[in-house]
Amino acid sequence: MSKRQAIISPSLLSANFLHLEDDVRLINESEADWLHIDVMDGVFVPNISFGFPILEAIRPLIKKPLDVHLMIVEPMKFVRELAALGVDTMNVHYEVSPHLHRSIGAIKDAGMKAAVTLNPHTPVELTDVLDELDMVLLMSVNPGFGGQKFIPRTIDKVRRLRQMIDERGLSTLIEVDGGVNAKTGADLVAAGADVLVAGSYVFSHEDPKAAIHSLKELTRL
Repeated sequence: MSKRQAIISPSLLSANFLHLEDDVRLINESEADWLHIDVMDGVFVPNISFGFPILEAIRPLIKKPLDVHLMIVEPMKFVRELAALGVDTMNVHYEVSPHLHRSIGAIKDAGMKAAVTLNPHTPVELTDVLDELDMVLLMSVNPGFGGQKFIPRTIDKVRRLRQMIDERGLSTLIEVDGGVNAKTGADLVAAGADVLVAGSYVFSHEDPKAAIHSLKELTRL
């Protein structure tokens, strides 16, 4: 069986906001596969991050597929705006999606890949919608801030979700966000994760490209 290299999606939340152009170009030139953007509203999570004016300003610079994570209470209000920006994957939280099946359909109808994000306390049993999803994002910290400590039980959640996906013969990707570094990344990939979101580990590193390379070297069967 051939090995699969991890997909790396650096989180712009940990970039230098005074020099976003420089950091976006760094990601463009690196081995990163995607660019992860966290949109926070200060309601669903206790922080505010990027708004659409910022996304529109930096969009022409971005050469990697856009992986947008909406930590907001009404994500479906912005499907058209995200699609117009050329977003590849739209992540909505399970915890704010009372009509999740409808939301997944609307995201796909807009031409984007559909992903559902689960907070640390939310079980992985997405039995009724898993077949419809392109990706599940597991939060390995409580969302809202960068630089938090990794929650170890996330490893077991990855294993359970991997088993569900494999047993059903699905191509759904497993993404993990929060406290990812070379050590936790290796454990996550070994457990079955496909995509690693790394913010502080990349942008706080003395050589961000080297940090990304260290994650790209992680593989699983």
